[in-house]
Amino acid sequence: MSLLIHDENRVRTLTLDRPDALNAFNEALYDATAEALLDAAADPTVAVVLLTGNGRAFSAGTDLLEMHQLATNPDFARGKHGFLGLIDALVAFPKPLVCAVNGLGLGIGATILGFADLAFMSTTAKLKCPFTSLGVAPEAASSYLFPQLLGRQNAAWMLLSAEWVGAAEAHEMGLVWKVCEPDDLLPTARKHAELLAARPISSLIAVKRTMVEPVRAEIAAARERENAAFAELMGGPANLEALTAFAEGREPDFTNLPEGW
Repeated sequence: MSLLIHDENRVRTLTLDRPDALNAFNEALYDATAEALLDAAADPTVAVVLLTGNGRAFSAGTDLLEMHQLATNPDFARGKHGFLGLIDALVAFPKPLVCAVNGLGLGIGATILGFADLAFMSTTAKLKCPFTSLGVAPEAASSYLFPQLLGRQNAAWMLLSAEWVGAAEAHEMGLVWKVCEPDDLLPTARKHAELLAARPISSLIAVKRTMVEPVRAEIAAARERENAAFAELMGGPANLEALTAFAEGREPDFTNLPEGW
């Protein structure tokens, strides 16, 4: 099982558990996480979900070896929910979502913070949105949520540069709420999650709904724009060069692509 689930004091902790793959999301983990969020949403005994990772990574994003198969093999078997289904579950999740970023966070391991109600980050963790280094477009409504959360220029740097951002910088930008020493991360995140979980679930849901409802249409529109751009770019010259370079263990070279790429 690539996802660990633990219930305590009305907090359901979801731990991404593919440490050998830096908790990268393959189709199975996308499905398991989406299912877990749907189950937690419907469970009247769960007030808050706490999401973290096992090992030295929070999540390395989409499994690039599997992405290469998806890009090159039309018969590759997709999961029940997949990436888009996980984002659907995050958008719809009606209860507080607390993220504890324990290590490396790439791609969805960073953009998922746009859906966090509270985000905590280890001092040793770092984040990257690698879209331009993969020759693709933003994801998970980050093109809308990040400018709202971080301001335009911080969001532009995160989404355009494909560079690492450390914990102090992520905190200064407003991407995470609190930074903790590694050993303090989970206890601190859990303490805050349990404080929320002691409140009435109906009230928690009402507060989150009134905060999220005004931006639902913008999130949906951003996802449509991103998905269209991603579909156009995935499998294109830049993306195939990036994925081939990853599979071959080398740095991609985007300088000899066709004009406009």
